[in-house]
Amino acid sequence: MNVDTGITSEVFTIKSETKLIDIFNDIISKKSEAVFNYIESLNIDVNSKIVVIGTYFTGVGIVKKLSQKYENILLVDIYPHLEEMLHADLGGDLKNEVEFSSDLDLIYTGDVVIDTTGFGGINIEQSSKFDVDAFIIEDPVAEDNDELLKDKNNIHERLDSVKSLNKAIIKTKGINTKTSGTMTLTIGILTNLLNGFLEREGVLYCACEMGFFEEVIFKEKDIEKFMELVNVNAFKVSTIKPFDLDELIHEEINKINSKMI
Repeated sequence: MNVDTGITSEVFTIKSETKLIDIFNDIISKKSEAVFNYIESLNIDVNSKIVVIGTYFTGVGIVKKLSQKYENILLVDIYPHLEEMLHADLGGDLKNEVEFSSDLDLIYTGDVVIDTTGFGGINIEQSSKFDVDAFIIEDPVAEDNDELLKDKNNIHERLDSVKSLNKAIIKTKGINTKTSGTMTLTIGILTNLLNGFLEREGVLYCACEMGFFEEVIFKEKDIEKFMELVNVNAFKVSTIKPFDLDELIHEEINKINSKMI
């Protein structure tokens, strides 16, 4: 436990050993593990071409996980600078090389296609052109607790239009967030824990190290800066009675589950 004295010797500052990047990676791992196990269950040939559409953040985790076994993987994203995420400490390690392209015409070259583009991504017309061995799509909605988002979600129509004997949806939920995005889930974890910490006896105040990183990634297009920003202790708490922050963080992360439906 990382404990230091605060303004006086009677007040302590405790810091989590868990960093923001650890939370991101734990969530990404849940999704990529579910996809990997599903593809393995289909006995997909290791030489089959796997195309993953969308990098941020599910896609990069999936291709890195799949690279542990499969050798012919293509990651397609309309943002060329996101290729840097393949070589960043995000979503695990690459074992076999993964090809990256921003050419959307290449999404139709795979035997297995995984669509992680969510809201505003691959549309129904584009989906209808797929004729593949397996097709997987990520559900951007988590708990079905927002009618506007539920109505906006068209993944079932997209999935129905695909020609494939094997179709599945990545469903991730567990902490009452509206969407299943890794960024949304991370903020959900931080918010839930901050509220919980404040309710504990002896806690003066607390803070988490979180910013609106979407602007850094997509406006500034600075992946190196993003990685620096998330490589920090997730929480700091001022309290007269220290407690184990990391245990509570892991308990919250463990509430999240990702499965194929």
